[in-house]
Amino acid sequence: MTVSRLVTDAVIAEGLVKHYKEVKALDGLDLRVPQGSVLGVLGPNGAGKTTAVRILTTLLKPDAGRAQVAGIDVVEDPAGVRTKIGVSGQYAAVDEYLTGFENLDMIGRLYHLGRKRSQQRARELLEQFRLDEAGDRMAKTYSGGMRRRLDLAGALVADPPVLFLDEPTTGLDPRSRTEMWDVIKGLVAAGTSLLLTTQYLEEADLLADNIVVIDHGLVIAEGTADQLKAQVGGERLEITVSDATRIAQARKVLQPLGVGPVVVEEHQRSLLVPVTGGASVLADALRRLDGEGIEVDDVGLRRPTLDDVFLTLTGHTAEESEQAESDDQLEEVAR
Repeated sequence: MTVSRLVTDAVIAEGLVKHYKEVKALDGLDLRVPQGSVLGVLGPNGAGKTTAVRILTTLLKPDAGRAQVAGIDVVEDPAGVRTKIGVSGQYAAVDEYLTGFENLDMIGRLYHLGRKRSQQRARELLEQFRLDEAGDRMAKTYSGGMRRRLDLAGALVADPPVLFLDEPTTGLDPRSRTEMWDVIKGLVAAGTSLLLTTQYLEEADLLADNIVVIDHGLVIAEGTADQLKAQVGGERLEITVSDATRIAQARKVLQPLGVGPVVVEEHQRSLLVPVTGGASVLADALRRLDGEGIEVDDVGLRRPTLDDVFLTLTGHTAEESEQAESDDQLEEVAR
């Protein structure tokens, strides 16, 4: 008798490669999402996040490598994969001229749930996503946050065991983002396996069991949010000097306190120093600056941000990378 091996990973990607002409969007990407867990995929625009999601959701074929979702090969049986997944992208894919209910009911019909079950499922999801009062209004009257919730509800119509969310909160205001986080946490608590791409370390910190950082189509770091922050130093000392002509001297004074290079923003008269030691380091820095007669306008300690992680790991910040070509632009170039 043959005993089949239990599938313990909801998503497996090994050595994924994808080229857009001369540009390598993916250059041997490896990912794993254990069942019932959340993997956060961090990376700037153009890092390959969206390309990876499109391959894993069968919208693109890789040039090399292999991938399985729910134990099904994405190239050999794409139709089988589609029965196991839900997808919500960066832009809400809703029909503006249908009501919220009609959008969800239509998706249920496309999944062949039948008329009665499609309507029942639509009402269930409208209530779950706090859209029941707006369910009979056209989607074009919805706010951005409401459209995102409706789009995510659409991804769940068939109750898929694996969910892909590609930057689901990009462009949302803080309140709408928090609402989306609450919804996602509820799905995770119910046992959904989730791959989440994001540019926000805070988002991954809140939602993900594990995080991978990708750049230029490769995983360059992996771990929990705390582990990633530890790689770039536990804290950041931020100091703004009163006199811009004293920045070079301030840098020389502060460098011995840092566990990495001091980053200078001359136009803002500020210095950023990766440190460990908390308030005692801050006090030492102020003593040293005062001893040199360097006046300070502002000073503070903070935890590392996504920009700090990227600055250390890749040599550029996430903000700078937003000006790089996105995956969508690369596809246009390839056409």
